[in-house]
Amino acid sequence: MLYVDDKTGASDVAFQPGNPKIMYAGMWQAYRKPWIMESGGPGSGFYKSTDGGSTWTRLSGNGLPEGILGRVNVAPTTDPKRVYAMIEAKKGGLYRTDDGGKSWKLINDKNQYRQRAWYFNTVFADPKTADTVYVLNTALYRSTDAGKTFKNLRTPHGDDHELWIDPTDPKRMINGNDGGATITVDGGDTWSSEMNQPTAQFYHIATDNQFPYRLYGDQQDNSSVSIASAGRGGGVGIEDYYEVGGGESGYIVPDPTDPNIVYAGGYDAEITRYDHRTGMTREITPWPRNSMGWAPANLEHRFQWTAPIMVSRHAPHALYFGAEQLFRSTDQGASWTAISPDLTRNDKSKQLSSGGPLTKDNTSVEIYDTIFSVADGVNANEIWVGTDDGLIQLTRDGGAHWTNITPPQMPEWATVDQIEVDPARPGTAYIAADRHRLDDFRPYAFKTADYGRSWVPITGGIPADAYVHAVRVDPARAGLLYAGTEKGVFVSFDDGASWQPLQLNLPVVPVHDLAVHGDSLALATHGRAFWVLDDLAPVRQWSAAAEASKAYLFAPQPANHTVYRTSLRSLRFFGGANPPGGAVIDYWLSPTFGTPRESDEAKANDAAKKDKAPDPLASRIKLEILDAAGNVITTVPEPEPKEQGTPAPARPRPNAPAKAVPGEQEQAAAEEEEDEGPPKPKLTHYAGLNTFVWDMRYPSATPIPHSPLWAGSVEGPRALPGNYRVRLTVDGVSQTRPLVIAPDPRGTATPEALRAQFTLHQQINAELDAVDKTVLDIRAERDRLNALKAANPALAPRIEPVVAQMTAIEEVLVQPRARASEDALNYPIQLNNMIAALGSLVDDGDYPPTVQDQQEFVQLKGEADRQLAAWAALKAGPVSALEAAR
Repeated sequence: MLYVDDKTGASDVAFQPGNPKIMYAGMWQAYRKPWIMESGGPGSGFYKSTDGGSTWTRLSGNGLPEGILGRVNVAPTTDPKRVYAMIEAKKGGLYRTDDGGKSWKLINDKNQYRQRAWYFNTVFADPKTADTVYVLNTALYRSTDAGKTFKNLRTPHGDDHELWIDPTDPKRMINGNDGGATITVDGGDTWSSEMNQPTAQFYHIATDNQFPYRLYGDQQDNSSVSIASAGRGGGVGIEDYYEVGGGESGYIVPDPTDPNIVYAGGYDAEITRYDHRTGMTREITPWPRNSMGWAPANLEHRFQWTAPIMVSRHAPHALYFGAEQLFRSTDQGASWTAISPDLTRNDKSKQLSSGGPLTKDNTSVEIYDTIFSVADGVNANEIWVGTDDGLIQLTRDGGAHWTNITPPQMPEWATVDQIEVDPARPGTAYIAADRHRLDDFRPYAFKTADYGRSWVPITGGIPADAYVHAVRVDPARAGLLYAGTEKGVFVSFDDGASWQPLQLNLPVVPVHDLAVHGDSLALATHGRAFWVLDDLAPVRQWSAAAEASKAYLFAPQPANHTVYRTSLRSLRFFGGANPPGGAVIDYWLSPTFGTPRESDEAKANDAAKKDKAPDPLASRIKLEILDAAGNVITTVPEPEPKEQGTPAPARPRPNAPAKAVPGEQEQAAAEEEEDEGPPKPKLTHYAGLNTFVWDMRYPSATPIPHSPLWAGSVEGPRALPGNYRVRLTVDGVSQTRPLVIAPDPRGTATPEALRAQFTLHQQINAELDAVDKTVLDIRAERDRLNALKAANPALAPRIEPVVAQMTAIEEVLVQPRARASEDALNYPIQLNNMIAALGSLVDDGDYPPTVQDQQEFVQLKGEADRQLAAWAALKAGPVSALEAAR
């Protein structure tokens, strides 16, 4: 083991290729506090071991830089005598030995390869050629002359940190940079996309009031983001995203009166005003002097790396921006006024240059004694401020007077990450603070109910090492709080007195901010992008009574007439998931009734067995959707058909798109070919919370197995906006809750227009159902007649003409030769597909049917009804007579 002291750790360890006993290590003395970062010191050094790490020798002199070292990275080569080392020092740069470390030469000291050594400085040797070496900095550089000169290998994103080189094929490499991971197979000439990795590190989150609402945030080492919470395709894709100005580190806040106007921040006092109508960005900083590289003590103003931006929700919706003072603008940033004195401790000892004894690094990350959070009060004159040096300040007169209301329990030099004011309870606020950069990982959160005259800690139940980034209020239920911590998200039902995880399927990841928007909870994670919990109904309605119930039905949150596609196949690139495509219905089952949840592996192993085995609980639980008059629209599970031999009406897969879209048709049809039509919706009956998504459609037409539809669907019409009811029955005991389907707020269709659309689609579906059932009936009767002919060949002269008539009717109603998705190009579609396709046309969007739609339905119905009548006559006459001859 190699140990120096408690201020020093290893910056790199590398083995000599072919001889693992020879090792090189860089030791790095470094530390970071909120106000300073230090790289380099007596503990830093360069070491070699020849016995697999049992003993180490410090390398110095013999051409290596003298004096204090900083970060050291090393790359042995295939030549056992050649080693490269990137060394941070006054005379730092790329060093090389050609005699196994006995002597060294400074090969390249250009700043572009060694700048910001604490952040970059990595070096990698080609596994085949000792003359080829890579250094990583703001770009990826390759040398083929042993480090003398370098060429820039352009990767998809800047700031390169890691490189893996295939030991058997050096042209295959994986590069890790500030944008993610990217792969080359041609030595760096081309690279794979980084637009497939949900690894954004967000600092904050904001939402607007559009529909679908959009999420906003700045990503570390990347751009600002505005992205839709739901996409038009099968998910949220690249087409649903755009940048909104600002930089990588600040807040982003849309204007509450106009979501086209967005304020975005960045480091070095940056704040911009973006207008989405024009795509133009205007710099509106209150202090337009560029101060990059200067120590905070020398600056007129101190703006933090992630300086807070707030737009008041109270008229006239003033814009606020925090430095050491709080600035206010009432003209969208064209002018600013300081409305406070310095609200921080202003400790000059914590305003020195950052970086260490070798390389200064004043980026504003360590600018200290700043306003770190700002919160809107219950009126326009009330503003709460938190600082990164541990203070809480409050004004109730628009900034004329300020009061220090810091909790006495607040630990020294804590960073006040967020302040949350309860808009429904004057004087009530919550703060989240942390000291992790001071080696204190404990959670700190406090509540006041009297404008800061007294505070109580509110961290019970949060793990001791899960420091808190933000606490947010749920406006729908008093005392319901959410906390974002370094280890996930937590919920409190008792105003912070106790907390429990709300992790669900969320990865264990830092949650830096949260936003409650309508019925959703949106998270800004630092490493796994945005996440949204779309359904807060069971959280908001959770109670001891619900938990004690055998079964409990939660009132569904309002659904929207818009149904989102949820199949990612329609996206051209990687995409995020859409919200559930329908009305979300949650119900709770007690452990005495429900079945234990299985692991994903167990589910996969038992899937086939369970599909065939009877479900013992299926007959004991039932869910029904009723209209306002109490008529049952649909029942889950669907009742078994009364007439044996007639297939039960099947519904589409939950959340299936209303009609095939490019890229989905072949796959969707292939799935249809493999089964007897779409599976029926099922209810889960796990112990605990269960969720069912009603697609907000009336029952589907009967499908014809193994008969793909071209641009059509058997789906029933969408339920109209209005009032509905949900009824859950468990062991004969029913519970009913209201369900509202709201109209799409973007739509212009009148209720009468939507009713006309619904009515025609209902008529189309009824006709399609009649046609498909007739086809199935013809096929069943034909099978019986053919069986009769086989058993009694003497009847063949009578049976064969009748079967020929049956087949003639069938082939007008359906294309029997179409078995694959594109067979329609070879075998023309028939009446059932034409009717289904018309239904999909009518169902498209929120519009009344066209005159052509109505005329086409009249014509198709007439053609179909003639065939149905012909079958009815044939069945009642010759077919019945033959059946009687059995």
